[in-house]
Amino acid sequence: MYAVIRTGGKQYRVAEGDVIEIEKLEIDEGSDVDFENVLMVGAGEDVKIGAPYVDGCKVTGTVKEQKRGKKVEIIKFKRRKHHQKRTGHRQYLTTVEITGISA
Repeated sequence: MYAVIRTGGKQYRVAEGDVIEIEKLEIDEGSDVDFENVLMVGAGEDVKIGAPYVDGCKVTGTVKEQKRGKKVEIIKFKRRKHHQKRTGHRQYLTTVEITGISA
């Protein structure tokens, strides 16, 4: 069984036992988290598609880790103008292990 959930402005296809990295959630490590925004649930040939969400469906997970992602380097450069600017960004991430899908 798999599901498509929406969190942090992105969509993720998850199954039970998957470990995903999502945008930061303000939840302590080891705590359980419920994802109510389930867009689709499927098991083989049986597929339920929500409009926009599937009613009565929930995906549960456990927060494994709070961390930061890899550094993205931003370079702005203007030729022949003696101008160069370098900055970087590291996104805050939450690692979640999916423990159950209830449809």
